[in-house]
Formats: sequence, C-alpha cells, structure tokens
Amino acid sequence: MERAGTRVDRTINQVLRRVPSTNSILLAWPVACGSAVADRTRAIRFENGVLSVEVPDHGWRRELTALAGQFLAAMNRVATERVQRIEFVVHK
Repeated sequence: MERAGTRVDRTINQVLRRVPSTNSILLAWPVACGSAVADRTRAIRFENGVLSVEVPDHGWRRELTALAGQFLAAMNRVATERVQRIEFVVHK
C-alpha cells in the first residue's frame, strides 16, 4: 500500500514540473518546510544547487540551520532539481 505522503509528494512534483525549474525550487520551499516556517521565511534564490532562504533574524537562522538536513531531504522529495545545500540568510 502506498503512503499518502508519497502520493502527495508525487502530485506536488508533477505540478512543479509545469513551472520553469528555478521558480519551481522556490515554490517547493513552503511545501518542504511547512506552513509555520513558510510564514516567517522566503526562498529567494536557487543557484548551483544552493537554495538561499531569507529568515527574519539570527535566532531563526540558527534554529533552521540545525534542521537543514531535514529541510534538504524534504526539498529533494518534491523539487524538480536536486538541492545540494540550503543557506539561511538574515533579512536586512
């Protein structure tokens, strides 16, 4: 039996494939991180396998950096391109 999460990931991936690849990575961020984190962050750039995510302050940067491996795994489940690293940058 297929897990519901697997079906959702596949559906999201199909939708994201219809968007230009760089934009699809940025659109995948809220799906991968969840609504609580998405409300306070913003994917701003994807270059050379590195996703840059803007965060509100250094506390958020520290917390999310500690969880980067989990976010990376989630991104690579739904994203149309492979994300090699996530970099959190404090909003100026």
